[in-house]
Amino acid sequence: MAKAKKEDKELNLDQILFKCRDHLRAARNSGSFFEKRDMMLTLVFLRFIGEKYEDGVEALKQKLISEGLDVEDKNVQEAFFGEGATFADGTYNLPPEARWSYLKDVSAAKLNVALDTALVKIAEQIKTLEGCFVKGTFTTRNLAPNDIKKVVDEVNKISHKKFGQEKDLIGHVYEYFLKEFAVNATKEEGEFYTPHDVVQLIATMIEPFDGTLYDPCCGSGGMFIQSAELIKSKQGSIDKVNVYGQEKEPATYRLAKMNLALRGISHNLGDIADSSFLNDQHKGLYFNYIMANPPFNLKSWYDDNLKNDARWADYVTPPESNANYAWILHMLYHLHKNNGVAGFLLANGALNDSDTLEIRKKLIQNDKVEAIVVLPRELFITTDISVTLWILNQNKKGGEYHNRKLRKREHEILFMDLRQWTENAVKNENKKKVRLIPEQIEKAAEIYHTWQTEGTDGTKYEVPELYRSVGINEIEEKGWTLAPSKYIEFVDHDLQIDYKKEMSRIQNEMKDLLKNERESQKKLAAAFKGIGFDIE
Repeated sequence: MAKAKKEDKELNLDQILFKCRDHLRAARNSGSFFEKRDMMLTLVFLRFIGEKYEDGVEALKQKLISEGLDVEDKNVQEAFFGEGATFADGTYNLPPEARWSYLKDVSAAKLNVALDTALVKIAEQIKTLEGCFVKGTFTTRNLAPNDIKKVVDEVNKISHKKFGQEKDLIGHVYEYFLKEFAVNATKEEGEFYTPHDVVQLIATMIEPFDGTLYDPCCGSGGMFIQSAELIKSKQGSIDKVNVYGQEKEPATYRLAKMNLALRGISHNLGDIADSSFLNDQHKGLYFNYIMANPPFNLKSWYDDNLKNDARWADYVTPPESNANYAWILHMLYHLHKNNGVAGFLLANGALNDSDTLEIRKKLIQNDKVEAIVVLPRELFITTDISVTLWILNQNKKGGEYHNRKLRKREHEILFMDLRQWTENAVKNENKKKVRLIPEQIEKAAEIYHTWQTEGTDGTKYEVPELYRSVGINEIEEKGWTLAPSKYIEFVDHDLQIDYKKEMSRIQNEMKDLLKNERESQKKLAAAFKGIGFDIE
């Protein structure tokens, strides 16, 4: 019994998901990776929304008791917990057939039907979740009773109470199944989860604390979830932020709606899942903040209808072979003209691609680029590519911003190179991976915010091997490249070595090693001689 308790205590989220993965792999009719993932994420959603409902019921009961009401009274039950009743904290009032407390105890033979019935009931009763679920998710696959029951029993172990340290539990599950199932799921397919620390870095730097926030390739909604957590910690409320997004992949679009609804985050993800390039769901809207992690080096983005699109009318049409600059111009088009700020990730090649030189040159001349930050390698689980954080700003003229007085930064760009911040390895990963710790995130944001602030001299703002403020004339001299290594001083540490002194040190160490080895050989020979063997 003690052993069982210890194993239960040590059980972690990835171990539970590993068992779910194995059950689904072994099951007949479990379908493709995408179908397995959809089943898992839908189950996790039902688990979470059910747990949230139970917490809401208990909180409301305690409140009613404190007000002197009898929560067992039939009239009180009907008024506060019956069909049509609402919860002040935004908890969804689930129909009985959709509550996890009911679903987890359904017999194995009836479980597939019960799960699909729950999804239908939720979609009928909660309009914000309409369209989130695939009809017949479980009955179409019709897993064997024993198989679906095993998975449900594992999902039942996942709880916000037990794993509350995870800021985005659904995002964690999403990331796990990308990593474990999707051998061929690449960023080209839109299946790429942005690590929490990277989202925190972007949000801490651009501070999306009020107004409108947009992500044109929002995936599972992780950017919004993480930003909401930061806003709560800094400002106390997410009510001041209106969330807008778009996602091309239907399954991921549904997941984002589930994830945001579960968090109580008001959102507009457009009417359908579709390409932000070919069918912009927010055409004509301008946003205060944009945060995004677009597909790296996306090839299949172009259509002849985009040739004279308004989004790049002031520049030139981005190359058909790569969408990096199409994403940049799409986001710039949607930025509020007076005070819009965007923070987004791109592959490092976008810093000096020759076929995008004219667009990059004009972006710099138009003073849209504010900061370029190269991040460490190995931050992402599904790729080891080194990426860059770009910050665009529509207003570099100075003034009040989030209780800071900013200076004029016209025709200056801050370059940062964080590639040496690799000391924080993530344990228990099956591939090398590093993360940015809170202290590093705060340090990077402080460098950026200090550079922006009144009293800083942009012509002298630099630390070798870390950051430097650069004027447009120097950037023009360097051929309009935005690679930080072209501007930040890197010290050749080899030139600082006293070779004569170093060689003397090495020689002395070698002498000591040889001396110790000879002494060891003598002792070994003496030991063998003592037992009758002469090895000399």
